[in-house]
Amino acid sequence: MATTHNTRVRQISSRQNSLVKDLRRAFQHGELVDGFCAIEGVRIIEEATRSGLRFRAVFFSASAEPRMDKLLPQISSHAEIIALPDDVFASAVATETPQGIAALVKWPEFSLEKLLQQKTPLLLGAMGIQDPGNLGTIIRSAEAFGATGILLGDRTVSEFNPKVIRASAGSSFRIPTLHATAESISNLKSHGIRVVATSSHKGRSIEEVDLDGGIAILVGSEGAGVPREYIELADEFIRVPHSDRVESLNAAIAASVILYEAQRQRAK
Repeated sequence: MATTHNTRVRQISSRQNSLVKDLRRAFQHGELVDGFCAIEGVRIIEEATRSGLRFRAVFFSASAEPRMDKLLPQISSHAEIIALPDDVFASAVATETPQGIAALVKWPEFSLEKLLQQKTPLLLGAMGIQDPGNLGTIIRSAEAFGATGILLGDRTVSEFNPKVIRASAGSSFRIPTLHATAESISNLKSHGIRVVATSSHKGRSIEEVDLDGGIAILVGSEGAGVPREYIELADEFIRVPHSDRVESLNAAIAASVILYEAQRQRAK
């Protein structure tokens, strides 16, 4: 077995081990534990190493030990490497059919002040988006189309939710993601940031709106739209044109189309 040939690996069999409990808690509650986030799966862990995140601990299940030799050289020697029985591993992670590898990684620290130091920030506000797959896709599209950062409004799913991280395909580790209240959105205007909100039916079409310069684009959930407290702050409303046979677009699709249009305009 791989564990017998690697002195870095520590065998743990108890579900009550403190690191195993921290991993379980981080997954179950979608929150940081002492500043560390729980992640799972080979691809996501490879993205975390590529993004330069610091690992506190990496967990392997017994059946996934053959993957250790490939992944261990990518992980800092300061990280603990822990081998768990399959049942103990499964009790701590979020997926029903786990790949057998998970980790606790230090979450990057971001600040709105630093984002606003950029000349023409492009901010995407996710306001009340509760579906983790949608938020993860929005984060991935935001990085792909050059957004400066993501603002998370009240009642939005946690950015630490394992499904959000998985859907972001690693973008969560790199693009700044910050929580925003109605007050902080309002304060953006004092920094010269225009606030625009999406709507299914009212407002100007995105190709008619100037999306260059400092701007915050607010996208709401597919059913409820942008919450009222943020709507009241909007300088303008925008919409993505689509067939009348479709009542509304999926929030992640709408955000991605708008971000593409913003990138297209700004590239000029």
